[in-house]
Amino acid sequence: MLLLVLLLLTLAPGVASGGISCYDDSGKPVDWFIAYKLPRPRHSPEAEGMKYMYQDASTQGWVEGNALMNDTKSAVGRTLQQLYTNKRNGNTAYVLYNDAPPSAGFYTIAGHTKGVLLLDQAQGFWLLHSTPHYPPSPKERGYEWPHSGLRNGQSFLCVTFPYNQFKDIGEHLLYTHPRVYESQLEGPFAQDLPALVNVSAGRHVRRPPWNHSAHLTSLGGKTFVSFGKYNSFHDDLYSGWLAQALSSDLYVQFWPNSRGVLPSNCSGRYHVYNIEDVAFPPPGPSFSATEDHSKWCVGGDDTASWACVGDMNRNQEEEQRGGGVLCMQDPAVWKSFHVLVQNYSECDGGRGEKSKPFPEL
Repeated sequence: MLLLVLLLLTLAPGVASGGISCYDDSGKPVDWFIAYKLPRPRHSPEAEGMKYMYQDASTQGWVEGNALMNDTKSAVGRTLQQLYTNKRNGNTAYVLYNDAPPSAGFYTIAGHTKGVLLLDQAQGFWLLHSTPHYPPSPKERGYEWPHSGLRNGQSFLCVTFPYNQFKDIGEHLLYTHPRVYESQLEGPFAQDLPALVNVSAGRHVRRPPWNHSAHLTSLGGKTFVSFGKYNSFHDDLYSGWLAQALSSDLYVQFWPNSRGVLPSNCSGRYHVYNIEDVAFPPPGPSFSATEDHSKWCVGGDDTASWACVGDMNRNQEEEQRGGGVLCMQDPAVWKSFHVLVQNYSECDGGRGEKSKPFPEL
């Protein structure tokens, strides 16, 4: 009987023992996690620009990260360290994409997307993030945090998926048109995952529809929904599609220092509001959206409890670029993002914006 119980635990969804997985700060494999790299306070030591908040299914909200972003003992560092230790392993595959690759400038033709896929023939992880020039090529360097990533906030969502889900993830990436700067897809991976092969070669969708959504199931059985658009969609991801698709008002955090920022939009049944200020519950920090390069949005109430992390800003240029988000319905995650919204911009018919405090729960 004991041997049977141990076998069942070994095969249970989400255990991921010995497989490629997202990892928490303690080195334990987890089904998913979200990390929020905090902005570096002005005139503070560099280490202050590598602190982060963390959550997974066990934390029920934000907790302080146990390490720094440049440390392989951080959740993101532990997760990506698998890429560097398995770089010559023919039994693994990976795809690294970033519109601002390491040691390169910005690519405005491809999608505004950043992420990492690493998998074997059983499982793997998809890490969506917002950090330019990151992570380093495993062929050139080991894991490290870019100096350019110290100043501003950054977002990370890591999900552990079974192997079969990477077919749908590949389809998502055909719509978002990422700039792949390094990949390894050989043998059975190339045969099983043709969409990822095409994505790595720079290919993308060629005919409408120009947007695509899919339900993805994590290794632990949690449902996520991916939303991706190609540049021919010619609209804002959030107000042009996502809010109506989720049947929810959305409060969106993005990089507001770009040109042509779109105002909050109340033209549809469900409204989209630009976040102006973020505040973690005390003793956590507060900061302006102008210090935050992260990309996420949260629903306006707990009826549906939507929260999404992804790629895109709200500006005129990115109406003409690919990108997407990965969304989850989870009351604890929804609440953790909802309480961050300190101030947002109201809609006023295009005649400017007025800051208004976010209502309390």
